[in-house]
Amino acid sequence: MDGTAALTDILASPQEYEQLLGALKERIRTAQLDALRVVNQGLITLYMDIGRMIVERQQGDTWGKSVVANLARDLRVEFPGANGFSAANLWRMKIFFEAYGESEKLAQLVREIGWSHNITILEKCKSDGEREFYIRSCRKFGWTRNVLVHQIDNRVFERTLNSQNNFDTALSDAVKVQAKLAVKDEYTFAFLDLEEQHSERELERALTGRIEAFLREMGDMFTFVGSQYRVQVGDREFFIDLLLFHRRLRSLVALELKIGEFEPEFVGKMQFYLSVLDETVRLTDEQPSIGIILCKSKNRLVVEYALKQASAPIGVSAYSVTPDVPGNLRGQLPSPDQVALLLAGFEDEP
Repeated sequence: MDGTAALTDILASPQEYEQLLGALKERIRTAQLDALRVVNQGLITLYMDIGRMIVERQQGDTWGKSVVANLARDLRVEFPGANGFSAANLWRMKIFFEAYGESEKLAQLVREIGWSHNITILEKCKSDGEREFYIRSCRKFGWTRNVLVHQIDNRVFERTLNSQNNFDTALSDAVKVQAKLAVKDEYTFAFLDLEEQHSERELERALTGRIEAFLREMGDMFTFVGSQYRVQVGDREFFIDLLLFHRRLRSLVALELKIGEFEPEFVGKMQFYLSVLDETVRLTDEQPSIGIILCKSKNRLVVEYALKQASAPIGVSAYSVTPDVPGNLRGQLPSPDQVALLLAGFEDEP
């Protein structure tokens, strides 16, 4: 009996064959990804070692800069098919080791992402906390280098740390840090073809018309549920501007769009929406619904007071339709405690 006949005997139906084929494809893809991960870890370890060796031999200024240029030339002669041994890259390896060699945690984390991602983070970010945030984000969300550059240029780290919400009191310890990671302080919708002066309806239509770009700016884990989402209370209908779902949190996320400055009464309306969503829409295995009030501008002190007595989880964020980052984050550096709390949200990742 040949192999084909034997396989036919084992498989009772085409459906079983398709299941087997699908399982094999998934296993092969997993093995390929595992192999690439091992190769990448080996490459980063090599570059770290090269950086260390250069640093050790430059102690005491016994080596001049020309030595690195000579090393680059001779290495490329010895390994003509290998990339990465230019003089500029050897200097990057030196700086790479100096930045991470003494940090046991970061020295391990950098092996989980590619060299180009690492160099982008190293050159664009100044603090260890900021670098750890982007390294972990690349690993968790699979950002390409272009996405990483966009996120850094749009100050996602600062915007996340400075977000205004009441999640500490309104959510359980199991989800509040992840919720903070999910809601930024400010969003930039530069991809919209909108005038600086626009209506709330125009903003909503523009966002839903560019839904992929909108969800990209909101974050990696959001999916779109609907616009002008209808909820009914008794014989009255109410409409939520935008309803999203956050896959990691497993929470419905209601967005209210406001083209002016934040007003305290917005919180009461959002609490009403969240209460209705939790009672009539949320599934039993989902976390409590979260609200985001998205305003053109906000007074941070007014927001702080407005959220003090709110029991439902609500974040208040600002938005811009121009590529310029609004100025109220500039000069605001997060405290070490803020950074530690934020990064704790990554600790449960696989």
